Amino acid sequence: MSITLIIIIITVLVSITAFSNDKVFNDFIFDPPAVTYNKQWWRFLTCGLIHADYGHLIFNMYALYMFGEYVEHSFIQVFQEKGKLLYLVLYITALFACLVPTYLKHRADNYYRSLGASGAVSAVIFAFIILNPLDKMGLLFLPLRIPSFIFGFLYLVISSFLDKRGGGGINHSAHIFGALYGIAFLIFTGYVFSDYPVLAAFIQQIRTYIGY
Repeated sequence: MSITLIIIIITVLVSITAFSNDKVFNDFIFDPPAVTYNKQWWRFLTCGLIHADYGHLIFNMYALYMFGEYVEHSFIQVFQEKGKLLYLVLYITALFACLVPTYLKHRADNYYRSLGASGAVSAVIFAFIILNPLDKMGLLFLPLRIPSFIFGFLYLVISSFLDKRGGGGINHSAHIFGALYGIAFLIFTGYVFSDYPVLAAFIQQIRTYIGY
């Protein structure tokens, strides 16, 4: 069984449990003051196992399945025997990394809470984009498809705008920093653990696309 499927199964089981169990929900959710004053650092990770509702859960796990299986397989090709482990490390560390800016902003805010795997899923999606910048991507079932590197750029621009505007109950900051972390993680690990030129290959594909 793939790492991606294992993550999905665990996340689904924990999320469904939390829907009807307030203790699990409250113990797992990202609560910045609980981290600041009670040192409950595990919330950086456990909040990625719970979701607001079934729609939130299904959307994240669908996206993870669609991109995660491919990225996991690509990691095996790029990193050989270290591939599966590095893919798992990407996902777990992204849960933490995507929330660091959120924590710094809300560490004493008793009214702020966050949950969901979106930041880690964004890291996986942007790892896919770096590996396959010319693959066509779109929003769910819309017929419009554009090269993934353009989609990624627009995603970051729109998410930044929505983050600055605020409201909506969505942690756009986690999406942005999860995406940036996915890019940085792949470039760094590619340089350290593989002979595959991750960044150079990405740039070459873009140059080919635009006609250089």
